[in-house]
Amino acid sequence: MAKKPSSKSPRKQRRFLRKSSIHEHKKLLRCRLDEFLREEYGLRSLVARKGDLVRVMRGQFRDTEGKIVRIDYTKALVYLDNASTTKADGKEVQIPIHPSNLMLVKLELDDDRRAIIEKKILEIAESE
Repeated sequence: MAKKPSSKSPRKQRRFLRKSSIHEHKKLLRCRLDEFLREEYGLRSLVARKGDLVRVMRGQFRDTEGKIVRIDYTKALVYLDNASTTKADGKEVQIPIHPSNLMLVKLELDDDRRAIIEKKILEIAESE
């Protein structure tokens, strides 16, 4: 199966995000794993979930760690508890961060996520 070529044009990239369905946005919510998690699970990246502990790698909040409070699937953005700013009226507002700028430090493991990780490990083992 050949991979469909993607455009480098920012306008077309934004259009792709706007026109695609929400379940396709889940692929865009992948974050790379910390080196210790990478060794433990043998995976390079996983989809971010609410409750995961992440480290911000780029941007205004670089080198801060925080828990994921909310995930916006329509815009493919992540909101952290530590990444917030104060508006002019004194309100605290969380700033959205793109998942490519995050690194997963600690996973919120439940039965579904364990099953997903095991399935991915098996797929990698079969392909080798």
